[in-house]
Amino acid sequence: MKNTCLKILFLSLLISGCLFVSPAAQIDNSTTIYSVAFSPDGKALASASGDHTVKLWDVASGAQVRVLRGHSDLVFSVAFSPNGKILASGGRDNTIRIWDAESGKELSRLQGHFAKASLEFPAVHSVAFTKDGKILASGNGDGTITLWDVESGKELRTLERHPTYVESIAFNPDGKTLASAANSGGVKLWEVQSGKLLYVLERDRVPTRSVAFSWDGKIVASAGEDNTIKFFDARSGNRLKTLPGYTSGITSIAFNSDGKTLASAGISRENANVKIWDVNTGRTLRTLPLPIPANSVVFSPNGKTLASGGYENTISLWDAITGKEIRKFVTPGGN
Repeated sequence: MKNTCLKILFLSLLISGCLFVSPAAQIDNSTTIYSVAFSPDGKALASASGDHTVKLWDVASGAQVRVLRGHSDLVFSVAFSPNGKILASGGRDNTIRIWDAESGKELSRLQGHFAKASLEFPAVHSVAFTKDGKILASGNGDGTITLWDVESGKELRTLERHPTYVESIAFNPDGKTLASAANSGGVKLWEVQSGKLLYVLERDRVPTRSVAFSWDGKIVASAGEDNTIKFFDARSGNRLKTLPGYTSGITSIAFNSDGKTLASAGISRENANVKIWDVNTGRTLRTLPLPIPANSVVFSPNGKTLASGGYENTISLWDAITGKEIRKFVTPGGN
């Protein structure tokens, strides 16, 4: 039991970027991709990097288009606004940066919440926009979620609170509810307009790394270090099913826009792959092998392409139907 607890603690600190591992372990935070996101038209891909930058890529050619500099520490999350005109990023410097997606200019800077008396890490681990682009949410180091008015940059309200830092957040496509997952393992569902806690979908146990809504908003899924993916009814909060299939934790999950499939990424070298699942049956459709684990997976808006980003500054693009790797983006750390 003691060894299991120590393993969970080690993995939690590693994934959160709060633990630097020796070169012998072949893990370098500065060459880690923590998050990837497609632009709404699917032509660009953004990556959040351990070298303190956000990078923009041309999907068709694989060329690096622009490097956005401003964060002073690891960048954990990146998201495009629904109209594709701006980007939001959050990182270990405890800030949210708003960028012009065309020019790469930093438009504004928002401050993440952090209770100095707490034992949590002062970082913004996740950012997400509502479908209409009017509200931005940030998952904070003190376990809260902040809702921001995108146009003014003003804080609208704070959702209170997970016991530990928030790992992942996702808006329902209808914009009325938001799901959050914490390092403590809890998964919660909130009403956006009032900030009211609607359901505790999962109690605090082991870290939950990722939450995602299906594109029709009927299902919210969660995954983490209990080695499973769980589906919940987004209206009632009831658990629908649990998908096993990993011998160690899961870092990221994403629903496809076709409503039929979901992708997941494993946390360890023994599970260094991306799995694509049938949402209805819970069956693994295909397994995409990786040389090293991925931290983030996302489908393109048209559902035809899957992107994964992880260690060694590597982003892979996959054909979502065949599972064939289309191309790989690799950039030296710090460039």
